[in-house]
Amino acid sequence: MILQLITSFIAAATFCILFNAPVRALVQCGFAGMVGWMLYLQLDAKWDTIVATFAATVVVGVISQLFARSFKMPVIIFSIGGIIPLVPGGLAYDAMRKFVENDNNLAIQFAVQALLLSGAIATGLVFSEVLGQMFRRKNGRST
Repeated sequence: MILQLITSFIAAATFCILFNAPVRALVQCGFAGMVGWMLYLQLDAKWDTIVATFAATVVVGVISQLFARSFKMPVIIFSIGGIIPLVPGGLAYDAMRKFVENDNNLAIQFAVQALLLSGAIATGLVFSEVLGQMFRRKNGRST
């Protein structure tokens, strides 16, 4: 579990380096990715993978909004780094590999799973943004 914490933190933070995130935001980016990945691992043991991905992404989105307000930076800096551990890149690679190997049935299964996980990530980010806007309107802030 400790290794998972460390590697998810490093993955999220280094991905933010690739996208030229400010150096002062790297720790928060890593933290968002680490929290999202840990929540995903905990929920994936009990729930469906897609539901676990959605829930972890919502939490990453909420954390990203909190960090954006606290550090006066755009939300996207934290949310992109935070979702990196959740992105189904390995599954998409396996789908393409199975297509090349002419194992179309398995390739389609992998591709559909990757598509559903990607949709869960997108929906989770949108949902967290909607929650953030509802909270800001309720508190009288229009931004």
